[in-house]
Amino acid sequence: MPHQPPEDSGRLLRTALEGWSTQVAPALLGVRLVSELGGEHVVVRLTEVEAYMGQDDPGSHAFRGPTPRTQIMFGPAGFLYVYFTYGMHWCANVVCGPVGSASAVLLRAGEVVEGLDAARGRRRTARRDAELARGPARLTTALGIDGGHDGVDLVTDARLWLEPPETPGTGPLRTGPRVGIRGDGGDGVRFPWRFWLDGDPTVSTYRPGQLRRRPGREGDIVPGAGAAGALTGEDLT
Repeated sequence: MPHQPPEDSGRLLRTALEGWSTQVAPALLGVRLVSELGGEHVVVRLTEVEAYMGQDDPGSHAFRGPTPRTQIMFGPAGFLYVYFTYGMHWCANVVCGPVGSASAVLLRAGEVVEGLDAARGRRRTARRDAELARGPARLTTALGIDGGHDGVDLVTDARLWLEPPETPGTGPLRTGPRVGIRGDGGDGVRFPWRFWLDGDPTVSTYRPGQLRRRPGREGDIVPGAGAAGALTGEDLT
């Protein structure tokens, strides 16, 4: 079992991430992802995430079981799963849930709240600061995350970690179908597992997958989800 840091470390404890992804995902909104990669300090406040439920979810990379690429998803909660997509982009997920479940949360978007100069240097094509981490590939670029960080332990690593929100409460949350998922996994009625902070300018634009069968209702309110107190090390199940 990975080492657990002391409770006064200021980081999220592993127990805060051991619930199912559909529970952990909305609770991650407002949480700070801190990066010291490349000698630069950048902090992103998470504003949009998506939940994936392993072998019970046709939209998940782990749907057909473990592979060398997805093995980290089947391990303990709190590790980073980083994958390459479209031959050019890195995307980052937080592994959660019980060991063997391959439950994970994709980090889709956030607001750069510290280290703006470093993030701007990494994201020179961004037209405004709200676009620095607006989308999963932009988020990893702003933070300096790439494939070499696959398998990083966010609970103990000295370069990447999660911290609770600075202020209690995150405001209204919304949920809807996940972005760009084709086939059954893109069904927004069965899998309304994209969560975002209502009205936040850093949230990415919704685009359906090409073969999405039934549209989910974009923008359903999630009352009471994602309260800041949900990530204090308590069991989210």
